[in-house]
Amino acid sequence: MRDARARRALGRENQRLTEVVEVGSRLLKFDHDLVDTRELAASDDPEMAMMARSEIARLEDMIAETEIQLKPLLVPHDPLDDRPAIVEIRAGTGGDEAALFAADLHRMYTRYAERRGWKVEYLSYSDGTLGGLKEVIMKIDGTGPYGALRYESGVHRVQRVPVTEAQGRIHTSAATVAVLPEAEEIDVQIDEKDLKIDVFRSSGPGGQSVNTTDSAVRVTHLPTGIVVSQQDQKSQLQNKQKAFEVLRARLLDAKIAEQEAERSRMRRSQVGTGDRSAKIRTYNFPQSRVTDHRIGLTRHDLDTVIDGSIQPFIDALAMANMEERLGGSDSA
Repeated sequence: MRDARARRALGRENQRLTEVVEVGSRLLKFDHDLVDTRELAASDDPEMAMMARSEIARLEDMIAETEIQLKPLLVPHDPLDDRPAIVEIRAGTGGDEAALFAADLHRMYTRYAERRGWKVEYLSYSDGTLGGLKEVIMKIDGTGPYGALRYESGVHRVQRVPVTEAQGRIHTSAATVAVLPEAEEIDVQIDEKDLKIDVFRSSGPGGQSVNTTDSAVRVTHLPTGIVVSQQDQKSQLQNKQKAFEVLRARLLDAKIAEQEAERSRMRRSQVGTGDRSAKIRTYNFPQSRVTDHRIGLTRHDLDTVIDGSIQPFIDALAMANMEERLGGSDSA
């Protein structure tokens, strides 16, 4: 009871198991009712037999629906799904248009977080031109943000007429999204001798410390070459703490990707490969079309998707991953 973290983890596990028991109990009841109803269907009373046959059809539909509900609950739960998510969005190829699209993606994920009642905390933010966005790193905290957003990692592509295009031609630009689970100190051990820490003066708009003190921090993890720069906080200590938070998340993500690659080496997988170079989704503005290439899902409501209505994609990706995991365990 003194360990708050363990208490929360056990509470979430109890909630998941309670749901499994409730759905499983409902399925057992339907099975028992079906056995009894089939006996009535064999009755010599024609009216009773007809009513029983109608009830059999209803119970069979209920059993099929309940089995669908139970199936994902039986997939082993990944404890990382309950973690806060570190979401990194960066403008890719396409210049100003890519920066504008990165801003669109930022709006999409923050609107989605608002709908889920999640808290968004900014770790780093870098503006682009024309109201665009070069890069943003934010932590999203709440109930299961990493589990919901983990399949958003990859290259997102946009097709539209840029505001700077006078000829009305459609251009293709891209932005990258990386979603990492927040790392705890017990997940990743960082040795001080493996780090190179540089301090420098912050740049850009900010408080009194900007451009006057060496408050910005750059941390280089020498074994992996991962570099994290942080300058948004007011003090060098705050920037160092934020930089370490992002560094731990990236190291944990690399560790998870390595383990996942090893598990996936012997089987094909559409979802969850961790391949950040793959184009995962295309947003076609002229046709108001959004297509997720991993699962072949297309929707024709681009405006609502950009406004944060991405739950259909999240649900479909989670279902595809569940079926892939169940298929892998069956073949094993």
